[in-house]
Amino acid sequence: MHKGWWRAQLERGDGKLVVFNMETVKQNNRWLFFIRNDKERIGLKNITINGDSVNFAMPVFESEFKTTLQPDGSLKGKWFKGTALQTQQWNFTAIPTKKDRFDAIVGAPKFDVSGRWAVAITRPNGTRRPAVAELKQKGSYLSGTFLTPSGDYRYLEGIVTGQLLFLSVFDGAHAYSFTADIIDSNSIANGFFYSGYNGKEAWTALRDDDAKVPDVGNTPELRAGEERLNFAFKDLYRNTVSINDARFQNKVVVIQLMGSWCPNCMDETKFLNEYYLKNRDRGVEVVSLAYEYSTDYERSRTSLLKFQQRFNVQYPMLITGAWVNDSLRTEKTLPQITPIKVFPTTIFIGKDGRVQKFHSGFYGPGTGEYYELFKKEFEETIEELLRK
Repeated sequence: MHKGWWRAQLERGDGKLVVFNMETVKQNNRWLFFIRNDKERIGLKNITINGDSVNFAMPVFESEFKTTLQPDGSLKGKWFKGTALQTQQWNFTAIPTKKDRFDAIVGAPKFDVSGRWAVAITRPNGTRRPAVAELKQKGSYLSGTFLTPSGDYRYLEGIVTGQLLFLSVFDGAHAYSFTADIIDSNSIANGFFYSGYNGKEAWTALRDDDAKVPDVGNTPELRAGEERLNFAFKDLYRNTVSINDARFQNKVVVIQLMGSWCPNCMDETKFLNEYYLKNRDRGVEVVSLAYEYSTDYERSRTSLLKFQQRFNVQYPMLITGAWVNDSLRTEKTLPQITPIKVFPTTIFIGKDGRVQKFHSGFYGPGTGEYYELFKKEFEETIEELLRK
């Protein structure tokens, strides 16, 4: 089997392709597989090679590949992705020796799109949703991310060729592809955003150095007359953990509302665990409440254990038992607050046990200054609560 770079592609339901790159390395007679999204490298797990059968899995998410090595050296098979309703099967192909994600089909770029863009994404029903794009172009190589009110699209990688723009990302959950025409240095039009197996939205963008992601009311709040949360759920080892337990008393507590299916939750988990390890001796606790693709404890536990092991999470991860698609998920788990609209959502509790602040969404390391701003505001919030 080929050692080195591959160009991989996933075929959506409409035949459109989500393209990404893989690298295979053999060390000490052991194969290592990686997925690349710009500067991100994701090491794959459960790599098994038996004859021409080549199987591997993502380190987190319900996401695995079953492929066959072809006579021409390519890999062909299926990507299996767990969802709330079914396990999707996508056609998968990987071609060896292709390090570039896209070909320069119409030559060198005519414009440089580096910078900040105000984006309008149009849903199939005609309504619009706002976003901000942060793009970096070096020659024809393009990278960046899109930020929405609920989070970011992580590490996008692509190309500018002529007046065409192509970007994509695959991380085991996100399977996204962007195309567009670059009208001039300040305008992008005729764009399409392909998300998941069937999602398709139009998009346009105007260069705007002052563009900001608007607040669209995604953040929950306490219901009238409520001051505290009251919950008790099982952790990954079947122990019941309650917010009223002694370990949380007289401490600042960060509640992470998340799911093992959520890439932004993955980025937040990494941040929270690192912060917790540095600050737990100062009277800070963290606990996550998981809303999963299933109400089945064992399926949820299996997925969450991947999260825990990937980041060596040291704080409790609790399984709410609520199906993420349940319209009453909040009422069934945290009836003291208004509906949860975004994952992740973070709740800050003061040393007196009262809820002090909510934060919805997460801008991860792929967003640059937005991530740094989030960290600064997070740390300032904790310091303020520790002083009270």
